[in-house]
Amino acid sequence: MDDSLEELLGVNHRGALEFFFTGLRDAAEGTVDREELLYNASVLAHYAQVSTTTDTDFPAPDSLAFVFDHFVCGAMVSGTGDSAVMEVAGAQCLLLAGFFEDQMRGRFNIHWYATLGAGFFRRAAAQESVAKKAQLLEAVGRRFEPWRQTHARLGRELRERPYLLPRRPEP
Repeated sequence: MDDSLEELLGVNHRGALEFFFTGLRDAAEGTVDREELLYNASVLAHYAQVSTTTDTDFPAPDSLAFVFDHFVCGAMVSGTGDSAVMEVAGAQCLLLAGFFEDQMRGRFNIHWYATLGAGFFRRAAAQESVAKKAQLLEAVGRRFEPWRQTHARLGRELRERPYLLPRRPEP
């Protein structure tokens, strides 16, 4: 593959984060908290780069059934529920009930999963030992529905223009 094409198609975490930061900011209705915006962009950037079959991290979920099986049934059975696990559960609800809302709506109750996701973030905040992060997780939990709707708008906008690549400035 020639270098210019590889550079065009290769995306690092920073590039993905900037892409989703700009997209969410533009899709948001009104002004949003910058820290919450950055956090939400990082969720999308992370799952844009994580496989559904990874062994090193929580895999990208393929549906809300994954969230139910691993974080509702799994947490009840295993007794897990620390801050990091609850944060991942909330992030996966946000990703699937938000960005992929249109794909999930036919099989899942989006409102129920949004309520579940907000609760996951609040539980993560309550168990988080770093005060600043706990405040951020609490804020995302409190404003889960507006963020979910912003993710859904961005997902729809991107599906309407799936092959639009920005032009690079001439050197």
